[in-house]
This record gives sequence, C-alpha cells and structure tokens, in this order.
Amino acid sequence: MRHQGKITTWKDDKGFGFITPNGGGEPVFVHVSSLANRQRRPEGTELVSYELATDAKGRLQAKAVAFVGERAVAPAAPGRSSLPPLFAAGFVGWLGVMAWLGRLSLAVLALYAAASVVAFLAYGHDKSAAVRDAWRVKENTLHLFALLGGWPGALVAQRLFRHKSSKASFQTTYWITVVLNCAALAWLLSPHGAQTLQAVLAAI
Repeated sequence: MRHQGKITTWKDDKGFGFITPNGGGEPVFVHVSSLANRQRRPEGTELVSYELATDAKGRLQAKAVAFVGERAVAPAAPGRSSLPPLFAAGFVGWLGVMAWLGRLSLAVLALYAAASVVAFLAYGHDKSAAVRDAWRVKENTLHLFALLGGWPGALVAQRLFRHKSSKASFQTTYWITVVLNCAALAWLLSPHGAQTLQAVLAAI
C-alpha cells in the first residue's frame, strides 16, 4: 500500500529527512537511498508517495519514495564506468615505475600512499557517520585529502562504500582536485620543479 505526504524536513548534507503524511500523523523518516529518482535531490517541500516500513528499532521509515508525478520504481541503474578505476590503477603503477627508475622521489610516493590511506579512512568514517546520524567529515576536508594526493584512495572508497559517488556537485569538485594534483605532479617532474623539490627536501 502506498501513502502520500510532503517532505517537510531535509538535510541534504546527511542524506535524510522526514515526510509529513497527508492528513497528519507521525513524521516518517526517509533516507536518500530510498528515493526512486536519485538524480533529483529534495529541497524540503516536495509531495511524494511512499511505502511504509519499520527499522530494527520499530521506527517508521519510507521506502520506494517517488516524487508525485514520477514513477514509483526506479529504472535500472546504468553500469558504472570502469575507466576511473583503471585510470587510478594506471596512475599508481606509473608512480611505482617512476620511483623505481629514480625519476620520482620516494617521499612523493610515500605522500600519495599516506594521503590515500587517510582519504580512504575519512570516507569510511563519513559513510558510517551518515548512517548513524553522527558527526560528519566536511566535504571540503575530503576534497583537501584528494588534492594532497589521496585521490586514488578516495576513488576506491567511493566505489567500495558507495559514498559520494552519485552527488554531481561533489564529483565535479573531486575531479577538479584530481586534475590539479596531476598538474602539480607534472610540474614537480619538470627540471625546475625537481630542483625546487630537492631544495625543499634538503631543507627539511
């Protein structure tokens, strides 16, 4: 049985909100994963239809949520492109080869490895916090980890945890950080950049 109501509360940064049923009653929890159309983000005033369910604690929650006028069942999601993971794997392999040939400092390789681990853990924590409605990692912080060289680890976390991978604005900024990071690495590998890096490492 489907019900109707209005999304009267929506926290987009946390990916959840509440539906006020038509005719009143107890607000119903709704998570972004229950939306039939995940390309459209609620703003807090939309009329929706939904199915009722309960969580493990017996609290009401909405399932198969559709905006009024749209299909209740989401179309099959297109397969994810394998190009980004292949690009990241190729990039990491290229870093290893460059370090082995002596054209890339081991310190730079270590920076990428450490930043990727930190980014991966940050995404994992943020995903867990989103589910538990706990303290979240700011998106700017996640982007900073990617910019500092952790973007391969961030990409792995996005795919593994299914986190931040469908939010268009986040993905746009994420790939901008990837381009900026790769551009900075290309400069470091240039004669002038290599001299600057050696000077900095010598001063440490």
